[in-house]
Amino acid sequence: MTEVSFTVSEFIEVCNQSLDYAFPGIVVEGEVASFKINQGKWVFFDLKEGDSSVSCFMVISQLKAALTDGMKVRVKATPRLTRWGKFSLTVSQVVPVGEGSIKKSFELLKKKLTAEGLFAPERKRPIPRGLSRIGIISSTGAAGYVDFLKILQNRWGGMQLQTINTQVQGMAAPEQIIRALEYFNQRAEVEAIVIVRGGGSADDLSAFNDEGLARAIVASRIPVMTGIGHEVDESLADLAADVRASTPSNAAERLTFDRSEMIRRSHDLLASTKRIILDRISRTEEDLKTHLYDLRQQIFAKISQTESHLHEVNKILQSLNPEAVLRRGYAIISGKISPGSEINLTTTNQLITAEVKHVQSRH
Repeated sequence: MTEVSFTVSEFIEVCNQSLDYAFPGIVVEGEVASFKINQGKWVFFDLKEGDSSVSCFMVISQLKAALTDGMKVRVKATPRLTRWGKFSLTVSQVVPVGEGSIKKSFELLKKKLTAEGLFAPERKRPIPRGLSRIGIISSTGAAGYVDFLKILQNRWGGMQLQTINTQVQGMAAPEQIIRALEYFNQRAEVEAIVIVRGGGSADDLSAFNDEGLARAIVASRIPVMTGIGHEVDESLADLAADVRASTPSNAAERLTFDRSEMIRRSHDLLASTKRIILDRISRTEEDLKTHLYDLRQQIFAKISQTESHLHEVNKILQSLNPEAVLRRGYAIISGKISPGSEINLTTTNQLITAEVKHVQSRH
């Protein structure tokens, strides 16, 4: 048998090539121990199971979950032999596993991101109903997605829907959802984005506690709504979203008007409008009758006043009538009043011609 001779560096390189070929990407579960961050850049920890242990290394920018010793995690990694001859896993992704670890990681990240203001109410934007273009991020084969579409179409319909099919659980899910968010924002063709996922276990929903996903939701220029899991479920994605719906079905309800309810309201509005119009017509008729009665009374009063005035004027005119004066024993004299001239005297029933004998002033 021919012996193969290597230098140390060559041996390490060959080992790593063999590992790359045999294990291009592996997932390992274990308990975190000796967790530490060096220089704010590098993450080191051990992954333990009973008496077995393997060292892990990763770049801090790839750490999207909060870790502490004792947490059970699943890591996606590549096995490597370091130049110091130490075997380790170069980790590209780590997610908590199990309800207890997931909850602990969630609370740590929630505290961190809350302190940064990512979940502040004042930065959230409303998503009005009646949208015409909606972007959907979901697994198109999932029951939650089917329920969402069914309710959406039954309640209103006629909307333009763009769906990006992604994984909604597992280690690949966060990155796929982030890329879908980036796609919608780059195209800017939708008015709102909805992330939909039905119910499941804590492990199933853990993808939505990814720090990178939460930051991508906050960074979206298009308002984001989440409809993830059941009403009791809460994730970092829910906290980061502009609007959180309790379920996929509730998301569809909050995005649309209810067609049957709108028809009923329209009928009620028409009936109410009809009643208002008829009531106004009735009140207008009553007001018109009252106005006509008042006008009639005013006219009658004016006529009566005019008749009374005419009666008084007639009395005055009658008193000035020459015939009335003659009937009281007076006479009307006409002609030139000077001595020797003739004058005419008119009484009630006689015309008299007389000669003027003498004229004398009374004063």
